[in-house]
Formats: sequence, structure tokens, C-alpha cells
Amino acid sequence: MLPIAVIDFETTGMSPGQGARATEVAIVLLESGKVVDRFQSLMKTGAWIPPFITELTGITNAMVQEAPEAASVMRDAARFVGDAPMVAHNASFDSKFWQAELALADTPAPQPFACTVLLSRRLYPQAPTHKLGPLVQHLGLPRAQRAHRALADAEMAAALLARMQHDLATQWQVPAADFALLQGLQRCALKALPQWLQRQAKAMPPTAPTTTAAQASPQQMCLLFN
Repeated sequence: MLPIAVIDFETTGMSPGQGARATEVAIVLLESGKVVDRFQSLMKTGAWIPPFITELTGITNAMVQEAPEAASVMRDAARFVGDAPMVAHNASFDSKFWQAELALADTPAPQPFACTVLLSRRLYPQAPTHKLGPLVQHLGLPRAQRAHRALADAEMAAALLARMQHDLATQWQVPAADFALLQGLQRCALKALPQWLQRQAKAMPPTAPTTTAAQASPQQMCLLFN
């Protein structure tokens, strides 16, 4: 299965269309349910970080003043991702910053996105919430001690995606939950989900099992997400 890049941004606000800029980016490269590489950096944009954002993330104006320039960071991030498709928890947020920051760096952003919020609403409709930290805890996955930092959140989103791929294989007999399937799944109406997944399972050849986050022992978990 081809790698998927799981991304998270920390920012000065909600939308680049309202003048918000990124303060930190992290990307976790996930392949066959296992983390194979990571990228993380603060970035200097010149934008002011409001106090409530600093309280939420711990990222201060002084920290980003010492960081690399945003354009350089984003070009490095784009090289790291390459042609891999991307996933984020609330992708409508992160994809806008990915595209906006790369545009400012004169770098194309052709990567398609899928959203683990939308996917979790299909696969775990009974979860009490689909916010990242509580959902990860609900599913018994590793939860970062310091949320609202880009790498910690990207790690949790990657663990969530690996769990989804495992559950699709074991509960729905979909042997290869690749990016194309994830994109179709997030668009599928909840009531039509069983029939849609049954069709996908019949259309795919079986694959050899792999160890994912949902199956791993504590010792194996360190190998998957460290």
C-alpha cells in the first residue's frame, strides 16, 4: 500500500482567508499501518500570535521569531510529502493552510486530502465525540500528553487512521483501505455504508495481514509510533 502523509498545522487563527498564518507544521508518513518517517518544524511568518493561541498551543511569538522562514519550511515539507496523498483530522482546516502557505512559497500543492473526522463519523458513529483527543482515547489508542502541538496531533491522527484501516480489514473484510477507498468512504452516506463496503470488499483481492496500531502489543506500539 502506498504511503499516506498525515498532517497537522498550528496557526494564529482559523482561516488563511482571514489573514491567519501557520506557526508549526508536522507530517507523519504512514505506510501499511506503520509510521515510516516524520517531519516537524516551527515557522516564522511575521504574523502575531494572540495570547489565547499561545495558551492553547504553548507556541510563543519569541519561539517563532527563532524559527526558519515559513517559505523554506513549506518547501521542505512539500519535498517530504512528494506525491503522497494527505490526511488530516478536520482536513478542511489543514488543507487550506497547506495550499495557502505553499502558494506564498511559490510551490504547487496538488496533493488530495481525506479527513479522519468524516471517516470517523462513518466508522464510529456511536463515539461520544469525533474530536481527535477524546476519540483516540475512546478507541484505546496512544494519546499525546501535549495536544495542540503539530507533531503530537499528527501522531494521534496517524494512529487513528491506522486503526481505521485495521477495522476496515477485520470488521468489513476490506483488505486494502488505500487512499482512494478512504476518499470514497468519507463521501458515503452512513445508511448506505454496509452495502458500499461489501461491494468494495468483493472487488479487492485478499492481502497478507500486517501489524497495525489496533493489533499491537505495548512493545510493538513503540515500533509503530516511535
